[in-house]
Amino acid sequence: MPLPKIADARKLSDEELDTEILAAKRKLFELRLQQATRRLEKTHEFKHTRHRLAQLMTVERERQLGIASKTTPETSQGKEPTAAAKKKAKAKPSVTQEEE
Repeated sequence: MPLPKIADARKLSDEELDTEILAAKRKLFELRLQQATRRLEKTHEFKHTRHRLAQLMTVERERQLGIASKTTPETSQGKEPTAAAKKKAKAKPSVTQEEE
């Protein structure tokens, strides 16, 4: 089973995100319980569940801070940003002698 993708987590609403976070925490608890009682057979589920929980919590925090996803349409297609985009990112307000 491949690791879950963060794009799936970004598609969730805030309520669904909270529900998924709670479900992942419960699953980790159940996995620890199974491990302690020697009933755990699929040890890789720890890694998958922790990974999913980290993704969900990251998306939740991004939303709290108002951060957009880190991939832009230009970079997600493997293209480099345009010259105008680079120039805009580097642009700093110029200070004139009158303002000083």
